[in-house]
Amino acid sequence: MMNPLRTKPPEQFVADFFTSFTDAVVHGSEDAADLMARYYTRDVVQVADGVPLDWDRLLAHLRPVRKNLRQFRFEVHEAFLDGYRIAARFTIHARMRKGGPVSTRVHMFAEFTPDGRLRRAEQLTRPVTTAEQQTEE
Repeated sequence: MMNPLRTKPPEQFVADFFTSFTDAVVHGSEDAADLMARYYTRDVVQVADGVPLDWDRLLAHLRPVRKNLRQFRFEVHEAFLDGYRIAARFTIHARMRKGGPVSTRVHMFAEFTPDGRLRRAEQLTRPVTTAEQQTEE
């Protein structure tokens, strides 16, 4: 079995993983559970700012994303690979159906399966302020 984590630099793997998943959520017509199964293991646990999200909670999260997210971009600042584990720092730039642009900084420690699906992740997030956005440009 080919290890997708080894086919490209970790920064590109992270950007591609989240971009293709989010694009399929927002623009695709695939059943949400089938889509999740292509990107996440059934026993997934993603802890975001101390809140654990299992399969069912992540699946429920897709409905509002599908309805409200209009534009998005993942800017991966750095990522490190060790076996099937990735540590990454990235920013999510998004525009929702209502409201202006929103940017969120993410620090993630994640474990993937050999076929490239997410099994476990710990994420710390914080909103990026307008002043921070201007200094990054």
